[in-house]
Amino acid sequence: MGKIKPLPPEIIAQIAAGEVVERPASVVKELLENALDAGGRSVKVEIQGGGRKLIRVTDDGEGMTEEEALLAVQRYTTSKIEAQEDLFALRTFGFRGEALAAIGAVSRMKIISRRDGQGAGVEIRVEGGVLRHSGEAGCPSGTAVEVKDLFFNVPARFKFLKSPGTELGHIGDILAKTALANSQTRFQLFHEGKLLAAYPLREDPSARLVEALGKDVQGKMFPFQYRQGELKIGGFAGEPGLTRSNSRGIYLFVNRRPVRDRLLTHGVLEGYRNLIPRDRYPVAVLFVDAPTSEVDVNVHPGKWEVKFSDSETVHRSVIRGIRGMLEETPWLKTSGAASSQAIREPSG
Repeated sequence: MGKIKPLPPEIIAQIAAGEVVERPASVVKELLENALDAGGRSVKVEIQGGGRKLIRVTDDGEGMTEEEALLAVQRYTTSKIEAQEDLFALRTFGFRGEALAAIGAVSRMKIISRRDGQGAGVEIRVEGGVLRHSGEAGCPSGTAVEVKDLFFNVPARFKFLKSPGTELGHIGDILAKTALANSQTRFQLFHEGKLLAAYPLREDPSARLVEALGKDVQGKMFPFQYRQGELKIGGFAGEPGLTRSNSRGIYLFVNRRPVRDRLLTHGVLEGYRNLIPRDRYPVAVLFVDAPTSEVDVNVHPGKWEVKFSDSETVHRSVIRGIRGMLEETPWLKTSGAASSQAIREPSG
C-alpha cells in the first residue's frame, strides 16, 4: 500500500471542526449567528463551566422542521446560498454550512426546534459527529441548541483552553459585539444559572454602548458618519481621554458582521493620530456598510476576516469619518493643522 491514503470520515470531521470551533466562544458565535439569521428577536445564552460543560442558545426565530434539522447537522448544508454568485450577495451571517456539523463532531449536541404553525417540534441528538436520535418533541416555536462536554472526544484540545473565567470572558465579548450590531434583538447571558449580562431591545443603537462597553464610556462616545458613493462609514468614537492599554476597545463590523481587520484598525488609530499617546488605544465602534459585491467574507471558516475590492477607499473613509467627528469637538476644532495632516497608509 502507498504512503498516501484517504482519511477516515471521523478524522475529516474533527479537522474541519478545528477550523470552526477553536474554543467555547467560537460555538457561541456560530449559534448566535444562526439565531439572528432565523429572525430571533430574543436570544438566551446559558453557560456552565466556562462553556466546556454546557452551552445552550435559545431563540424565538422561525425554527426548523425535522427534515431541515437533520440536514442542518450535516456538513455543507445551508439555507443561505444556492449558487456561486450568492457568495457576493450575502446578507446573512452564516453561509458555509459547516457550523452545526463542526460543533456536533466535538461535543454531545442536542437540537430542539419547532417551526411556527406546526403542531410538534423535533429533537435531534448528535454525539461526536454520529446521529444518535431523531424524533418529535414538545417545545415552543424557535430553536434551542445545547452543546455539552465540548472536546470530549479530542482531549488534546483541552490544553489549549484557558481557565473557565477566561473562556467566559471571551463568550461575554462575543455577546457584546453581537449586541452592539443588533440593537433590536434582546440578549441575555447566564453562567451557572446567574444572569451576567442583559441587553434589552433598543431602538437607538447608542443605548447599547454602556451595556456592552462599560460604564466608563457614558457621555464620552460621539457618533460619526461618512459616505463615499455606496460605501457608508459610521459608529461611535470615544473622546481622546478615553483610552485602553490594548486594541480590544476597538469594535469593527462590516455589514453588521464582527470582524478582525488590520486595515480598519489602522484607520481608527490614524483618526486619533497626535491626540492620544502612542502606547494607548482609543475606544471606538465602527460600522462599515459596503455593497456585498465589494466585500469577500469567504476568507476563513471562522468568518472573522474580510477582503475589500477597494481597500484604499475604505481606509481613507474610516479616517475621514472619525476626524470629521473630532473636528466638531474641542480636541481638533481649534487645530486646523491636525485635521489637514496627510493620511498615512498602513505599511506592508
